[in-house]
Amino acid sequence: MTLSQQDLAQIAQRGISEEQIQTQLNQFKTGFPFLRLEAAAAVDRGIVAPSSDERKGYVAKWEQYKQTGHRVVKFVPASGAASRMFKNMFAFVDADYDTPTTDFEKTFFRDIEKFAFYDALNAQCSMLNGKGVKELIAAGQYKTVAANMLKAEGLNYGQLPKGMLLFHKYAEGARTPMEEHLVEGALYAASNGEAHVHFTVSHEHMDFFKQKVAEKADGFAQKYGVKYDITFSEQKPSTDTIAANPDNTPFRETDGSLLFRPGGHGALIENLNEIEADVIFIKNIDNVVPDRLKPETVEWKQVIAGLLVTLQKKAFGYLELLDKDATEAELKEIAEFVENELCCQPKGNTVDANYLRRKLNRPMRVCGVVKNVGEPGGGPFLTYNPDGTVSLQILESSQIDTNNEQYMKMFTQGTHFNPVDLVCAVKDYKGRPFNLPDFVDRNTGFISSKSKGGKELKALELPGLWNGAMSDWNTVFVEVPLGTFNPVKTVNDLLREQHQ
Repeated sequence: MTLSQQDLAQIAQRGISEEQIQTQLNQFKTGFPFLRLEAAAAVDRGIVAPSSDERKGYVAKWEQYKQTGHRVVKFVPASGAASRMFKNMFAFVDADYDTPTTDFEKTFFRDIEKFAFYDALNAQCSMLNGKGVKELIAAGQYKTVAANMLKAEGLNYGQLPKGMLLFHKYAEGARTPMEEHLVEGALYAASNGEAHVHFTVSHEHMDFFKQKVAEKADGFAQKYGVKYDITFSEQKPSTDTIAANPDNTPFRETDGSLLFRPGGHGALIENLNEIEADVIFIKNIDNVVPDRLKPETVEWKQVIAGLLVTLQKKAFGYLELLDKDATEAELKEIAEFVENELCCQPKGNTVDANYLRRKLNRPMRVCGVVKNVGEPGGGPFLTYNPDGTVSLQILESSQIDTNNEQYMKMFTQGTHFNPVDLVCAVKDYKGRPFNLPDFVDRNTGFISSKSKGGKELKALELPGLWNGAMSDWNTVFVEVPLGTFNPVKTVNDLLREQHQ
């Protein structure tokens, strides 16, 4: 595929190499290999279910760790726009009927006063139409209410980032997910009196996000007795991927330029790599609860972090032993730790000091997983790695061969799934930060069908942040309660008891 000088200039401007583009165009042709599965992870194999006493022990370990000068950061992917949350309401505004007809629409209007944004919406309606929400509804002007919520001249909820919507009611005023994450940062991620919170935000929302954070942070700092260090980053243009036509040639805009698309959340491994920290918590922007339900979330965050630093301490001790030429008995002990506690099974019986050093000296993460109740999302599996070893991975459905009956059975009958509840250790045993892109499995992206201007196109997603981008990490799964997972995928999810 020959690229023009204009193409090359466009590519260079994004910080992407010609070689990367050729690789991506080849991936459209070849597709991505499916992963080989050994089994779905379960409590008796690969998922830790700590007892009450063990949980207390891990919480104590975490508290101790935080007091010994370590830097802890809470990393929140927050660039997603809320448009998908309001898909049903956009459809209603454009529908050829004027009164709520679907169950979704009826629920929304019946319970509209329960939304944390109700007062703000009511004020907008009064300002724009001279009538409050209730009066407009009484007059049958349902679409006016919905439009005032979605459109730019109203609350603009159809375009704002999810982190900026009012989610929860409090006596002192409603809170956004951004604010709930600041509170969480103070409750379990503050060390040495400082809470470091990092948001990844899309370019068009950055100024608004920063302004809102600046308005709110001081109040929470006083309330929780912490000093906030809040930082931001954007997904890098160099992580965008080229779009292709159905015949795998580059898709071009009407002016002849190449079309690039964001590479998915896997692009954030670059942002994560630039965070200065010993331990990093990762949790999605919309998975938050009001204060009355936070104690459970906080306890389990401390549990998984306590387990992480316990395992890391052991791994560091073993790496130091390996540096001193470990005895046969010590090698056997280290091999048992790698296989039993880090759940990494060797290929055949080839376990020597080099193998053990390679498996121990890499980033480590502990991931909370919840019992499968039919929510969409990836799950915990034991899978074969490129080097023939078997280890724990979070897999998305796109990575599984749907024609393989045995694999599909594992996927559909899996007992747990991934709610994106991670705590990561990103430095080696000598205190040096790992270069995280070195641990990405580049063969785990996927291709999806999209369209632009009525023309079909193929889009390429990079290996996902918590699956392919962390493929070569040490991974441990912990069963956490369903109460710690309360995502908001549609606006009506905010009516669930957990968000009231």
